Amino acid sequence: MTARGRVLATARAPTPARETWARLLRNGSAISGLALLALVLGTTFIAPGFYPADPFDIAWRPLAPPGEAPAVPLGSDFLGRDVLAGIVHGGRATLVVGASAAAICMIIGIAVGAASGFYGGLVDEGLMRIAEFFQVLPALLFAMTLVSLFGPDFLTIILAIGAVSWPPIARLARAEFLRIRELDYVRASRAIGASDLRLIWRVILPNALPSLIVAATLAVGAAILFEAGLAFLGLGDPNVVSWGLMIGANRDFVLEAWWTVTLPGLAIFLTVLGVSLIGDGLTDALDPRRHGR
Repeated sequence: MTARGRVLATARAPTPARETWARLLRNGSAISGLALLALVLGTTFIAPGFYPADPFDIAWRPLAPPGEAPAVPLGSDFLGRDVLAGIVHGGRATLVVGASAAAICMIIGIAVGAASGFYGGLVDEGLMRIAEFFQVLPALLFAMTLVSLFGPDFLTIILAIGAVSWPPIARLARAEFLRIRELDYVRASRAIGASDLRLIWRVILPNALPSLIVAATLAVGAAILFEAGLAFLGLGDPNVVSWGLMIGANRDFVLEAWWTVTLPGLAIFLTVLGVSLIGDGLTDALDPRRHGR
């Protein structure tokens, strides 16, 4: 083979990322999850351009059922606000809460778990006792306390969810670091003088990412449900429409106006289901034991 042929063969050779993506696209659960998530994202970020109605405006009489008037195709809530406008515009806030809170809990969890698993000893003991303290606290009650103390604004809700959700991620990261730090290539990197910071972030963490990526997808779904729970209890930001806020605001009318709670609840269900299915697909695609590695 000529030098040009070797270069072309190398360029065409499948990379690990391409192989993972190909396996993901062959996974039925992942395809279903991606389709659901694409539907939700399209509704959230594209549909408002075609349906610009303000979700806070009074559009019709209160508690009008779906189909009663063209102004409110999916009915109105207890104040007469358009339910469809709330679903279309509220998804953005719900997804931002889910993604941002999940990012916060991943950052805290990975930092704590990495330090604990890499250094061991007293560092491990101290950090794991802190993680256990947060883990034994009722997460919803702790988040409610934080939101009540600092006010139910959008940023506080995101920070509160992230602050109470990181211990499982820390335990997972710790387990991965404890396993990987004893492997030969890590010992070799240490022997040639690699610093602790390089070993943690450039050698061990990339190899621990598959499990952590799967955990991140599940954390997004959990954060969305968490926000809905806080809003249902009256601790949502009243100035930002979200699916959880819609459910919380109309919870007293669920028996006489099912659409005010069921429709945003269905949107949350489809979103969390899509994220969970993608997580299941990633579990299969990123697990080397399933592919003969």
